[in-house]
Amino acid sequence: MADACCGTDTPTPSPSAAEPAAPPAAVWQVRELQAAAASGALLLASLFLPAPWDTAGELAALLVGAATFVPGTLRGLLKGRLGVGLLMTIAAVGAVALGEYGEAATLAFLFSIAEGLEGYAVARTQHGLRALLDLVPATATVRRGTTETEVAVAGLRVGDILLVKPGERIATDGVVSAGRSALDTSVVTGESVPSEVGPGGEVFAGCVNGAGALEITVTATAEDNSLARLVHIVHEAQERKGASQRLAEKFAKPLVPGVLVLAALIAVLGSLFGDPGVWIERSLVVLVAAAPCAFALSVPVAVVAAIGAASKAGVLVKGGAAVEALGKVKVVALDKTGTLTRNEPTVIDVVPVAGTDRARVLAVAAALEARSEHPLAAAILAAVDAQALTPGDDVEAVPGNGLTGTVNGAKARLGKPGFIEPGPLADDVGRLQDAGATVVLVEHDRALLGAVAVRDEIRPEAAEAITALRGQGIKVVMLTGDNARTAAAIGAAAGIDDVRAELLPQDKARIVTELQAHGPVAMVGDGINDAPALATADAGIAMGAMGSDVAIEAADIALMGEDLRRLPDAIAHTRAARRVFTQNLLMSGGILIALVPLAATGVLGLATVVASHELAEVLVIGNGIRAGRKKHLPAHTALRAAHKSLTRVRIPDQPTAKTVDTATAAKVLLPLSASATSPAPKAGGGCCDGCNS
Repeated sequence: MADACCGTDTPTPSPSAAEPAAPPAAVWQVRELQAAAASGALLLASLFLPAPWDTAGELAALLVGAATFVPGTLRGLLKGRLGVGLLMTIAAVGAVALGEYGEAATLAFLFSIAEGLEGYAVARTQHGLRALLDLVPATATVRRGTTETEVAVAGLRVGDILLVKPGERIATDGVVSAGRSALDTSVVTGESVPSEVGPGGEVFAGCVNGAGALEITVTATAEDNSLARLVHIVHEAQERKGASQRLAEKFAKPLVPGVLVLAALIAVLGSLFGDPGVWIERSLVVLVAAAPCAFALSVPVAVVAAIGAASKAGVLVKGGAAVEALGKVKVVALDKTGTLTRNEPTVIDVVPVAGTDRARVLAVAAALEARSEHPLAAAILAAVDAQALTPGDDVEAVPGNGLTGTVNGAKARLGKPGFIEPGPLADDVGRLQDAGATVVLVEHDRALLGAVAVRDEIRPEAAEAITALRGQGIKVVMLTGDNARTAAAIGAAAGIDDVRAELLPQDKARIVTELQAHGPVAMVGDGINDAPALATADAGIAMGAMGSDVAIEAADIALMGEDLRRLPDAIAHTRAARRVFTQNLLMSGGILIALVPLAATGVLGLATVVASHELAEVLVIGNGIRAGRKKHLPAHTALRAAHKSLTRVRIPDQPTAKTVDTATAAKVLLPLSASATSPAPKAGGGCCDGCNS
């Protein structure tokens, strides 16, 4: 990490299937902080040692502390790079030249702490990308000629015929040449409902095959498929951000050469017109005076305080660069599934035909779905009494349409409009689809029973959070892989005007880049498919502790709870922390500006300069602690308690059923069916109308 002060010597290689990323170091495993602890212990011990052992202890503390930044500084210097580390190195050398070994050791000790804190704070580890690579099976079955062979995924070639059995993961990208099935595409698209594919349909690496067998013509090798591209996009974005976001380095370029030139001028010009010994000593005192101890500590101390307060409030912030970036955000891009919504599809309405009751519609639907793994099945089964459920017989999937079977001795069907004609329910089906719901029709004994609408409900606090963001002067955009109809309904309910739908991961990353023209962008998401956009954004925010490892690793901030109002709270907190950063930098910079000329003119001697440094450090640390105040991070316990119980009580007699437990909770739960208008869905056969297929 010491090298990072002056720039890394070589770029970090992108993780690959052959070389997965190593796990990150814990804070106590950071080499700089270990060295700082050893240096501090030696420095403390020297205070109690008799001469000459006290000097030996100070020199040992100096060597241990300096080892964290001097080697990297020298390597950077050979490559023409100047950094704060160079100024600290020269200041330590100057202190030694003046015989102030304790001061030199103190400088090295303090700067090693600053390096360790800063390095740990901005480190962008790659180990979560292993989760992406693990989604691809180690082997795949291919047919070459008339022979079926199991080969390593790395051996797949473009044009191979990949054979994928039910329940298997797809090894690489391709196009379906034979067979039909439902795919869980959430890895790539974020779509919460599986999409149906058939001949000619495009499929992606890592997607899980449903009940049908598929033959897929390979269109990309393992090194160039969609998952490999995700890894590359995330890695490139993290490398780009890591190279530009070290706060101290923003000030190092003008500070370091300026101080060096000034010290040289004092030594040379003073020697020409006065006693060389006096002026050379003054130039060394100037170097010590210009040692940016307080300056180097100003940001890390405030970072630790701000991060500590945020973590206690359920917001995990990964360092000073993340605090600074989030505090400057002008645009927030939100994923839909799992971020604005709960990612828990539920039955929101049941519309029976005249003469049929709601319970019978659900009973027949549940009997057909009883042994299905489809998310719609889980939603329907959750709406009935499991103990009273009798599974149907001879249930078969009709790819792209629905299910058929026998319930109570009579033929039954369940499926999308078109597979079963909606008849008198056509208007109700249209209304529910306009509300963003997936609608299935239920038929028993050749008679239409009714329609069941399933939807992933919006989080109850979403609209309040969006309003708070707008109150902070932030533009809000929704990015989702879901179909346009569902996206428009959710966006309208949350109060978001700018909705971008049917996006692949690379589309989200591209749009984030475009939005950066309006100012710094924060991207909020919870899935693997959001990782490129999270890494590309100025501030990536992973939503929820149950978010994917890849999303959490690619993000700069993680909202560990499920309350979306943590987002505006976190922005307010980081804006306050940035003000503390600025105050510390101005204060420590002002002290340096005052000390240097006073030291150069001989007004201040070395002892006074050292004392001034210590005072500056106390002031900076004291002010930095203010960044830990949690006044911008309220608990929000009332709504969180209501949120946890929202699934327990259902109100069946309302046009759009809601799950609530109290009148207060009902007020903040937004109905989606009231006003949303949206474009017509894409043409194509999904398992039911509303699927993104």
